[in-house]
Amino acid sequence: MNLDVNTLFLVTIYVEAILGLLLLFAWAQNTAITAVAWWGFADLLRAASVVLFGLYGSAPDVVSIDIANALLFTAFALTWTGARVFDHLRPQPLLLFAGAALWLVICRMPLVADSFNVRVLVGSGIIAAYTWATAYEFWRGRGEPLVSRWPAIFMLFAHGSLYLLRTPFGAMLPWSPAGNELFESVWLTVLSFEALLFTIAIAFILLAMAKERTEYRHRTAALVDPLTGVANRRAFLQDGAAQLKHQAADPRPIAVMLLDLDNFKSINDRFGHAAGDRVLRLFAQVASRCMRRKDVFGRLGGEEFAALLFDVARDRAIAVAEEIRANFAAASSEADGRPVVATVSIGIVISHDAGRDLAASLAQADHALYRAKDNGRNRIETASIERVVDRARRAAAGEDPIKALGARGGGKIRRLNAILLRHFTSAGVAVPGPSPTISNTASSSLAPSK
Repeated sequence: MNLDVNTLFLVTIYVEAILGLLLLFAWAQNTAITAVAWWGFADLLRAASVVLFGLYGSAPDVVSIDIANALLFTAFALTWTGARVFDHLRPQPLLLFAGAALWLVICRMPLVADSFNVRVLVGSGIIAAYTWATAYEFWRGRGEPLVSRWPAIFMLFAHGSLYLLRTPFGAMLPWSPAGNELFESVWLTVLSFEALLFTIAIAFILLAMAKERTEYRHRTAALVDPLTGVANRRAFLQDGAAQLKHQAADPRPIAVMLLDLDNFKSINDRFGHAAGDRVLRLFAQVASRCMRRKDVFGRLGGEEFAALLFDVARDRAIAVAEEIRANFAAASSEADGRPVVATVSIGIVISHDAGRDLAASLAQADHALYRAKDNGRNRIETASIERVVDRARRAAAGEDPIKALGARGGGKIRRLNAILLRHFTSAGVAVPGPSPTISNTASSSLAPSK
């Protein structure tokens, strides 16, 4: 199949212009992602440069070569700037026009002006530099989970590499720079066809990135507490349940914490809601620093937070809770020059059953939290699921706890224990019986009353 380079130039002009307008239209619908506007103007500028290239032979070289290349380099620089803006970096005006300025200066030097290969090498180097810089910007922002980043990085790197091969390929393939025979070059035909395919592909990939970014922000907004930046109630319950399900195959000790700021209403009343918001953000920061990456932490609502710690023994869970309590008390002793003195009470439930319902564990941690509040606040109380269930099992059997261990047959107790465990797990409610009895049996205090 014979590809006419003039036809390719004409098709490229139309495609670049249409894609540029499409990107600008997409940006007008969602102006929050300004990078799309940069990419749209880059396509329009490339279309203008191809128009000037097409005038080769009928217009002065300063127009069809020098200015055309300067516009082309600026178009690639706009794409690079759009990548920086996409990842929340500032544009670099000097570097934006550095390629075009360098070209206009160098191409006036006799050594460069008289050597076609040198001019090709300089132009190819400038385009490759901007293209690889764009790929690097996308690579640098890979922490954001956008799948479309990777094909964009690959295509940009490959396109830049192909431009650097212009000089060696141009020497191997037929090339006649005299008059309009330039357009009969095999290499120019290959490069024009590749540029056309690249333009179409990269435009749709960049649009996909912008769309993916918007969807990711919407998902994040639905799962992140806007005030503190930690997981909200929905995200905490979802992530916690998913992690517990994953841990069920290899059960390890887990700790569920409920953390409630003490006398938070009085902080709002005395210092205002702005100060209260700062205290909430401060607590979220302090608690997050005490957690590991695999732990789950979130805000359930108001001044109440929750945490799910995996593969932790009782002593380690208490140590983490104490670290949070002490660090927050020290960090919140003063806010905006005023003595806020905020504290936190923490209820913990320890379980070796990773398959246990998260809601039931939170209900037991809530019992321990209330005990911490009743005992003076700014303290930690623990409750063991196994001890709570054991107490409820014996109470439901109507037996004395001590006699039950020796006087009754083990089989009956085991059957009753299994029935109760299934009941509590499926219902997701607190263990039957008055809460003071459960607290007194299953809880222990750590810090002195304050």
